[in-house]
Amino acid sequence: MRQQIDTSPRPLSKVKPFRVMAVMQRAAELEEQGRKIVHMEVGEPDFSTAQPIVDAGKQALDQGLTHYTQASGIHELRDCLVEHYRLCYGVEVNRERILITPGASGGLTLLANMLITAGEGVLLSDPAYPCVRNFIHLMAAEPQLIPVGIEQNFQPTLSQLDHYRRSNTTGLWLASPSNPTGTIVERGRLQSACHWAKSNNLHLLVDEIYHGLHYVDDLPSVLEFDESSFVVNSFSKYFGMTGWRLGWIVVPDAYTETANMLAQNLYISASSIAQYAALAAFTDAARVIFEQRRQAFRERRDFLAAALKEIGFQLTDNIQGAFYIYADISKFSDNCEQFCHDLLERHGVAITPGTDFGEYRCNEFVRIAFTTNMQNLELGVERLQTALCS
Repeated sequence: MRQQIDTSPRPLSKVKPFRVMAVMQRAAELEEQGRKIVHMEVGEPDFSTAQPIVDAGKQALDQGLTHYTQASGIHELRDCLVEHYRLCYGVEVNRERILITPGASGGLTLLANMLITAGEGVLLSDPAYPCVRNFIHLMAAEPQLIPVGIEQNFQPTLSQLDHYRRSNTTGLWLASPSNPTGTIVERGRLQSACHWAKSNNLHLLVDEIYHGLHYVDDLPSVLEFDESSFVVNSFSKYFGMTGWRLGWIVVPDAYTETANMLAQNLYISASSIAQYAALAAFTDAARVIFEQRRQAFRERRDFLAAALKEIGFQLTDNIQGAFYIYADISKFSDNCEQFCHDLLERHGVAITPGTDFGEYRCNEFVRIAFTTNMQNLELGVERLQTALCS
């Protein structure tokens, strides 16, 4: 009997390219030709890693701390995070619930493998960070996109959660602050989301990667309301350690053993040097630097948001965190990829098309990052004015 060949689509076939990387590559090619490119596409702080962290990394190298660590990370760093949650959010988190990961992407990979099985569905905002959809696809599961717009602060409402939940839905993943919109899930809405997920027997995962880089007085962690929720965070954004590839996750007590087993198999351990360097992120000297940089990002946000509005972009007034503006370009174009291509090729301004972040009205939006200095932002605005207002 001839064996039947499975011709169903493989999970990898549903994974889409990360378009911002193509923008970055083309921008680099143009720079090699001698052109000045204004980089407003990349989600990476332009500041170098703070000197106390660099010095701690050098010291770790000199001391020979270059071996594997335990899969969950060194005790010292996890203890720093226990104290971080106590001081910043008033919550007590057992050290065993915290695992150090190779970047937030490593943490999301682990969580996807732990929380999702083939055929299940996970509710996500649309727009959202694109790799999250791809992690879900790789589990042969279904990203269930909830269209969110400026009128709801780009965050889902409870009525939408009810509407978009399906029979195979097993989880809800939120981001606060959000990439690409810079909006947060405010305290009341986050508490309601926790209650809704519990009531519907769904797991809740919150991306808190941009905590610290926020411009509001109150940015709650989901752990303030629900110990059964999952958190992913990173040393890349507020702590400025992008290239060190270091993040962390917090899991409920019941999942610590499984999370450790997956960590052992997926990546053995995060970089030892990065972990020892990150200990200095919790010193007073480093905190002063981080807060100075947060104020610089706030000033950039204020300048760029006002300038973009004057040019004719439509955008929310609630850019509450991160370093992005998700701007409506419908006054200028209904094809964001062509819009971004033309700005880069003709005017030397690199921004990211909305098609990277989802489906809902994606062709009418672009993400503009204020991750470059004021001089470059001013040049970028000048070029945008020339391109769109002349």
